[in-house]
Amino acid sequence: METTVDEVAQDVYRLSTFVAPANIMFNQYLVAGGEPLLFHCGGRQLFPLVREAVGRVLPVETLRWISFGHVESDECGSMNDWLAAAPRAEVVHGILGVMVSLNDLADRPPRALGDGEVLDLGGPRVRWIDTSHVPHGWESGLLFEERSGTLLCGDLFSAFGMAPVTTESDVVGPALATEAQAHGTALTPGTGPAVRRLAELRPSALGLMHGPVFRGDTVGALTDLGDAYDRLLDDALAARG
Repeated sequence: METTVDEVAQDVYRLSTFVAPANIMFNQYLVAGGEPLLFHCGGRQLFPLVREAVGRVLPVETLRWISFGHVESDECGSMNDWLAAAPRAEVVHGILGVMVSLNDLADRPPRALGDGEVLDLGGPRVRWIDTSHVPHGWESGLLFEERSGTLLCGDLFSAFGMAPVTTESDVVGPALATEAQAHGTALTPGTGPAVRRLAELRPSALGLMHGPVFRGDTVGALTDLGDAYDRLLDDALAARG
């Protein structure tokens, strides 16, 4: 395996590793600036590869913030490895994630952000958005990089297989095909509305964790995905009678 590095927006880098046995890509996003931030840590087994990839962009020890969408091994398995490698780094997450899990799991005290709170990285600015249970995890949330308009959307639009660095092709169809196989989304009455709320940001790009960076109609894609989740929930309820 190897981890590739591509600058996908100003000071925003996608670090991507294709894991062939699982037939899926694992992406992290490095936001450079005065206080660099890594979104998604990756699992512990990938840490040496991802650390080397970060080092191609900036000294690993200068990382200031470590973040991720929810508490799951591919999102934060190597969290404490990064804290050890970057002595000034802090984990930053939503209030709920910090309270429920990260105060205990992180080797250094984490910082909590409220819904809509902005963290200035010294150039880039990231806004925390609560998305509880979307796509899964009580504490789930996402980051929106305001300067470039890039929504770091975690497990949303996840799809199996390799993908290009960027695309304008359909990302909803592959995500729904993967959902039909993996059933990774928590379907609740709040799922569709939470995804459509993200469309209000009008992002210029969607940074997928398991897929490409999407530069097509982002508002349409988020709206269509939210609508599809509503239909899946309706179908599941109807099947129960």
